[in-house]
Amino acid sequence: MDSKKIETMKAAGAILGEVLELLLKYAKPGVSEIEVDSLAEKLIRERGAEPGFKKVPSYKHTICVSTNDVVVHGVPTKKVLKEGDIVGIDCGVFLNGYYTDMAETIRVTTDSSQLTTDSNDKVEKFLVVGKKALFAGIKEARVGNRVGHISREIQSIIEGAGYSVVRNLVGHGVGKSLHEAPEIPGYLSRKIDQTPELSAGQTLAIEAIYNMGGHEVVYDRGDNWTIATRDRSISGLFERTILVTENGPELLTQLSTDKLSKR
Repeated sequence: MDSKKIETMKAAGAILGEVLELLLKYAKPGVSEIEVDSLAEKLIRERGAEPGFKKVPSYKHTICVSTNDVVVHGVPTKKVLKEGDIVGIDCGVFLNGYYTDMAETIRVTTDSSQLTTDSNDKVEKFLVVGKKALFAGIKEARVGNRVGHISREIQSIIEGAGYSVVRNLVGHGVGKSLHEAPEIPGYLSRKIDQTPELSAGQTLAIEAIYNMGGHEVVYDRGDNWTIATRDRSISGLFERTILVTENGPELLTQLSTDKLSKR
């Protein structure tokens, strides 16, 4: 296991987790997507790191914003967030040669919001299921398991709740590059024993990418980046960078509320 890589990615992950937590609190009604993006860059640079997404060729922003029916890679615009919007913020940090990657989806509310947080609420249930699926998948990232174990857990929880896993977008390895092998689908497309085996020292960006409606997506915003649901249903995105260890997965990016129970 490359100790320099791991220590650097832990430092980058700590920065990213702290920054994303602040961005989620900032994403309130009346704030624009581009304002969230500007704050993200400021916070990352203040902490001695660089925006990882700005190193992607031709991408000019620090975050991707997935508002309502946007699935991934949403380019921040002057669109102002409003009460009840479903917003995913995806962000990457680059530090001393290594990347970390992370995303969270929330419902935009004010502190005095009248929107329900009851577990029977349609949107609340949707968001809870996505995060549950992500962490169930993460728990499968153990030495001796395979990528397919992760995929099976994510698919089982999301489809079991009546939602759709997006088929043509996947999680991935992450480290010296933002996107590395192996690809980590949120669904099983082949037998588990035909998927890549996991080993200690791997750093992975595991993602739950799913829709309330059908799984089909489209590029229709004219920016060559934004991917939205074909049926205009809302979409959710949850992602964490993790380290595979002999003792199980370790979160390298996390929010203060994240809990990864041991088996």
